[in-house]
Amino acid sequence: MKALRLALALLIALAAACAFGEQVLQSDPNHTFAWFQFDHLGLSIQRDRFDKVDATVHLDTPDHIGSVQARIQVDSLSTGSAFFNKMLLGDAFFDAAKFPEIRYASTAFHFGRFDDVTRVDGNLTIKGITRPVTLTVTNYKCMLDPQLHRPICGLNAMARIERSDFDLGKYVPFVSNDVMLYVSIEAIEH
Repeated sequence: MKALRLALALLIALAAACAFGEQVLQSDPNHTFAWFQFDHLGLSIQRDRFDKVDATVHLDTPDHIGSVQARIQVDSLSTGSAFFNKMLLGDAFFDAAKFPEIRYASTAFHFGRFDDVTRVDGNLTIKGITRPVTLTVTNYKCMLDPQLHRPICGLNAMARIERSDFDLGKYVPFVSNDVMLYVSIEAIEH
């Protein structure tokens, strides 16, 4: 009986996800963040976050088509230290006064067996420098929002970049050139 209920629940969830069809979703600012981590002198792994991320997602699950345009406000950087915030926002690193946004524009969505998004290819622009970056999706789910009764999708993804590719290479190799990027997004249909 448990197996039957589980199978029925999976079928209902799959049918609901497929029934959404083509959607335009806007990121929920309370549940959408980007953060990065790097090795600091071999002593510790540092994690810093951007609190203001805005994304628009176009998703057509039945046809396996999707796109995302995302903007990150550089001055929303939060390291937990006013000293490091100022240093990283300065011209030696992000140069937030000159380059106030980081942008990501997808070029392709990749879907798995169950219509889940597994990978997003795109272009990341930091400090006016654009490089291809593939986000590996570690979690993906769409459902009806229980409060708003509209479709909502959530996604977690990660990628590895070299910060020197974006003119952020100060203190390499003492501070790791390899940086892991992470994204958590929840987006709701308009």
